[in-house]
Amino acid sequence: MFCSKLRLVSAVLFALVLSHIVGVAQDQNSPSSVVSRDIHGQIRFSEGGAPAQNILVRLESYDGGGSLSEVFTDPSGKFRFSGLSPAQYIIRVHQSGFLDTQQHVDLQTSSNGYVMLQLVRENTRSSSPGTASSINANVPPAAQKEFDKGLSSLGSTSKEKTSEAAHHFERAIAIYPSFVEAYLKLGTVYMDLEQWDKAEQVLLKTVEIDPRAANALFALSEIYLRQDKSQDAERVLLQGLQIEDRSYLGHLNLARVYWERSRQEKDINKARPALEKTYEEVKRSLQLNPHLAAAHLLKGNLLLKVGRTNDALTEFDEYLRLEPKGTFAVETRALVERIKKSTSQSSSHKTN
Repeated sequence: MFCSKLRLVSAVLFALVLSHIVGVAQDQNSPSSVVSRDIHGQIRFSEGGAPAQNILVRLESYDGGGSLSEVFTDPSGKFRFSGLSPAQYIIRVHQSGFLDTQQHVDLQTSSNGYVMLQLVRENTRSSSPGTASSINANVPPAAQKEFDKGLSSLGSTSKEKTSEAAHHFERAIAIYPSFVEAYLKLGTVYMDLEQWDKAEQVLLKTVEIDPRAANALFALSEIYLRQDKSQDAERVLLQGLQIEDRSYLGHLNLARVYWERSRQEKDINKARPALEKTYEEVKRSLQLNPHLAAAHLLKGNLLLKVGRTNDALTEFDEYLRLEPKGTFAVETRALVERIKKSTSQSSSHKTN
């Protein structure tokens, strides 16, 4: 059955079902005599450090001339503006539900600029663990330097640079063993490298140092979900949501736990308790972030399973609107067409 083949991956952390890059064309009218310059960078969620995919990034003139170009971040949270003239620019990000963020880039004396930004959710508690603001003020300069080098290395798409970032975070931790943010970043880097055992150990150490590090618990849930450790995933998610109940990624991952549990039951009546829990968690996730494509896709599958076909189509359409080139876009379009065709044929038979 088609629906049973749709296996969701999560939106923070770490493999949300999101699209390939969809960019607005860059300005191609700059004089050929000018050396081509570019600005590239990466955007991550402060909550857990996951790449922020499908986020609109604006390139603006520093002198207030307005927007020059726009692109969406790719599945790694990365973006690039190419063919730029030597000038000063502003990279600006405005995403619903998050604080606006921006960075100044000067291309007058350099041929390229690199930008690393974090999306911080609105109304985030100032003491919330796992955010940049929670880095211990007593971090030694040498450890902070290694940490910053690690962040810079994450700007590349190469596996070698990602491994290099891991080495910098490891050095930062060796210098300052209580460096919670470095542990969290190292854990997510190991996840990017698919070194799941190492990632689990580092994230467990993060929670040992800071029991209120909710983002480390949410990251652990992704590891356990990938390993089909449903009970462990549920445990750390419930623990994390007790600390930070407004984590839409936490609620989405908990919905995934209950969804997989419901699929193991062939009897719809026996599956109903898990389905009800799935619905509550995915609804909460969408309340916190209505633009979370993966949540709309999961909700669509859930509604289809309980026979609410029209409502399911609405959710599938919203997923396709948000992620027209998403991982499951082709399959979802085929499913939508199949449902509409079946509905049309059914109506035709009734008319005759």
